Amino acid sequence: MVEEITGEKASAALPKKGQAQVVVVTSGKGGVGKTTTTATLGAALALRGKRTLVIDADIGLRNLDVILGLENRIVYNLVDVARETCKPTQATIKSKKSNNLYLLPASQTDDKDVIGEEDMRKVLAFFKREFHFILVDSPAGIEQGFRNACAGADRAVVVTTPEVSAIRDADRVIGLLNSKGVEPMLLINRLDPDLVRKGDMISITDVQDILGVELLGVVERDDTIIIAANNGEPVVYNSKSKAGQSFDRIAGRLSGENIPLEHLAPKSIWHRLARRLGA
Repeated sequence: MVEEITGEKASAALPKKGQAQVVVVTSGKGGVGKTTTTATLGAALALRGKRTLVIDADIGLRNLDVILGLENRIVYNLVDVARETCKPTQATIKSKKSNNLYLLPASQTDDKDVIGEEDMRKVLAFFKREFHFILVDSPAGIEQGFRNACAGADRAVVVTTPEVSAIRDADRVIGLLNSKGVEPMLLINRLDPDLVRKGDMISITDVQDILGVELLGVVERDDTIIIAANNGEPVVYNSKSKAGQSFDRIAGRLSGENIPLEHLAPKSIWHRLARRLGA
């Protein structure tokens, strides 16, 4: 059985034709951990028995393959599928760690504007028949690459860190997602509870108050994420990692499981001062 070999649950029956959930992982700002989130959530969903495809939509600057340790196995890519240079199944690469996880890499040599939103919808239409979840890793910014990544998405995981610039960009992206009819959910990454208690980092409650969308989960700052990414193995495979455990719970919530959110850290001094000053 799959579970005996990999520790993951056997894949459940596939959804009806065209019923896979398409989730875009986005942020607006670069460097907040969006690609790592895509890879790790994909791995976590696969461990839960969900047949999952992760798509790198960052044409020209692919990185999802490296985090999954699949960079040496790429033959075809997203652009090839969109141009019908190959069959869609020829471009997907199965994870070395999971029987339920697949990657569709981005092209490293094409221009980011080489495909459009309709091309992405056609690609998704095929893969929706084969998977439970499709996670699309959006490039930074709000230009064509972002629009392509959002095309055909049902929901969005908006990744932000507790920094003013990241939160401002996340707020902009949430507005764009709402205008496209894509439901946004919030993932707060790299939270440091000690800094929050000292008043040196914006708290979970503050971020929620500013952005006003459903909180999917929080991932604390954890060096095991960096180590895992450098080794090409998403941190969710490390059962001792707090970050890995957080991503596993987030994957459960994304799947519709009723998993309570972790205890929220106290409101920061920044929040209390802002309230007193009427900001």
